Amino acid sequence: MKILFVSLGCDKNLVDSEMMLGMLQEKGYSFTDDETKADIAVVNTCCFIGDAKEESINTLLELSELKESGQLKGLIAAGCLAQRYKEEIQAEIPQVDAIIGTTAIESIVAAVEEILAGHSSNHYQDINAKPVTDKKRVVTTGGHFAYLKIAEGCGKHCTYCIIPKVRGSFRSVPMESLLAEARTLADSGVKELILVAQETTLYGMDLYGKKCLPDLLHELAKIPGIYWIRILYCYPEEITDELIEAIATEPKVCHYLDIPIQHGADPVLKRMGRRTDQQELRDIIGKLRDRIPDICLRTTLISGFPGETQEDYEELYRFVNEMEFDRLGVFPYSQEEDTPAALMPDQVPEEIKLLRRDELMELQQEIAFEKAEGMIGQVLTVMIEGKVADEDTYVARTYRDAPNVDGFLFLNTTASLMTGDFVKVLVVDANEYDLIGEMYHE
Repeated sequence: MKILFVSLGCDKNLVDSEMMLGMLQEKGYSFTDDETKADIAVVNTCCFIGDAKEESINTLLELSELKESGQLKGLIAAGCLAQRYKEEIQAEIPQVDAIIGTTAIESIVAAVEEILAGHSSNHYQDINAKPVTDKKRVVTTGGHFAYLKIAEGCGKHCTYCIIPKVRGSFRSVPMESLLAEARTLADSGVKELILVAQETTLYGMDLYGKKCLPDLLHELAKIPGIYWIRILYCYPEEITDELIEAIATEPKVCHYLDIPIQHGADPVLKRMGRRTDQQELRDIIGKLRDRIPDICLRTTLISGFPGETQEDYEELYRFVNEMEFDRLGVFPYSQEEDTPAALMPDQVPEEIKLLRRDELMELQQEIAFEKAEGMIGQVLTVMIEGKVADEDTYVARTYRDAPNVDGFLFLNTTASLMTGDFVKVLVVDANEYDLIGEMYHE
C-alpha cells in the first residue's frame, strides 16, 4: 500500500504530518510523491486565511478526481480545514472517505484501515485535548533541521484569527517529552531545532505556572549534536528579560527572533485585540537590540484591517521605516467567518489592501537590501543546504535565515561539503536579499 501525503499550511501543521507519517510507517505503509502511484491520499489542510483555504479545497478536489476515476482507493482530509468545515467537506466533496480533526491525528492508521475495509469514517476529539507527544516522526525537511512543536492552540483570541476555534486553547507539551523528542532528532542527524507553536513565549504557563521557554532553551542546548536553536512566533508582550538573557548568553541559540506584531498604529492594534501599543513595541525592540546588537528580527503585518484609515496606514509605514526590521512579510487582511473582525464596519476594499501591502513590501525591500549590503566584510558561521548543479557554489543559511521564509548565502568554493555542515564564511557581496561568501581562513 502506497500513501501520498500532502502537507499544507504552516510548519506546525508539518509536525503533525510528520507524526502521522511516522505512525503509518510503523504499521508498514510506504509513501510516494507520485499521485498516480498512490493507493490512498492524505491532505493535511490549512484554513488560516482565504488563500490557504482555497489551496486546501483545490488539492482535495484534484485528488477527488483520481478517486472518481478509480486510481485512488481512498482520500483523507486532516487538519484545520477538516476540523472547521467537516459538514461542508462531506456535502461538497463526497469522494473524501475520512476526516480527521486537529487533535485526532493518532487516528490516521485506523482511518486508512477503515478505508481499506470499505468504510468511511470521521475522527474527532475535544479540540482542547492534550497535545500528541512521544510519536516517532518521519522528518521531511531534509534531516539536518527539524521543527519542534512546543505547544498547541492559542488563548489570545485576536479578532481576525480563527486558530482558537480549530486548535483549541494554549496547551504546552511537557518538557520531558520535548527533550526526548529533541534527543531522538539529534540522534538521527538533526543539527538545527526550530521551536514553533501558535505562540512560543507562553511555553510552560499552563503546566508549570511560569514562562519556561528560557529553561527549555538551556536544556535543549545541552543535547549533543544540536548546534543551532531558533525561536519563531514570539508574542512581543510575553518577551521577558529572562528570555532575552537566554538568547544573549546561550551559544547555541540563534540571535534571531520572529515577533509577529501585525500593525504599528494604536487604533488598529486595539481593534485587532492585540496586547501591545506602538510604544510598547518600540520598547521591546529597543531592549532586544540593546542587549543583543546583532539580533535579526522578523515580523509580519496585516494590511487593510477593517477600519484602517489612510492615517493609520501612514503611521504603520513610518513605523516600519523607523524600526528597520531585518525580515518582514505583509499579508492583506482576510475576512474570516466566525471572527469578530469579519463583522466589523468599514471593511477595506481589496485593491487598497493590496496597494498598501505592495507599498510596505517595496519599503521593506529597500531596508532589506541595505541590511544585506551592511553584512559585507563580516565573518559568519553558515549551515550548508545543498549545492548548485554544475557549479562550485553551495547554498547555505546564516543564523539570520530561517528555512523557507528568509534568504540564502551562496558560497563559492571548490571544497567538498555536505548538507548540514557548518563552515565559516567571509561575506564578500550581496545580491538583493541574498549574500555571497567565500571560505574564511583564519
